[in-house]
Parts: sequence; C-alpha cells; structure tokens
Amino acid sequence: MPKVKTKRAAAKRFTKTGTGQLKRMKAYKSHILTKKSTKRKRNLRKSTLLDPSNRNMKKVLPYI
Repeated sequence: MPKVKTKRAAAKRFTKTGTGQLKRMKAYKSHILTKKSTKRKRNLRKSTLLDPSNRNMKKVLPYI
C-alpha cells in the first residue's frame, strides 16, 4: 500500500491538540472590520476546535 500524501493547505490551517482534536482559527477577521464590533473582533482572535462530525479530515490529514 503506498503512502498517502498530506494536503499541505490543510496542514497549515489545523493543529492537533493533546486529546487528538483539531484546532483551527476563526474566519472573518481579515478585512471590512469597521462595521464589526470590538467584542466580535476580539472573539474572532481566539482559536476553536473543529467539529468532530467532520469526517473527511482523516483523509486530508492522515498523519497529523
């Protein structure tokens, strides 16, 4: 069986936590920030966990 290649775009966006979950950064923080409230922008800075129901990530990131 040949080795499976990791999708490098996904590998740059997700990291694995100690418990094996995938961590990601939130979107909508790059531009058009004047209409967004300070509270909303502050909460977009934080990272969040990927939903475990997203099953195709095992194919995209086989070794992470």
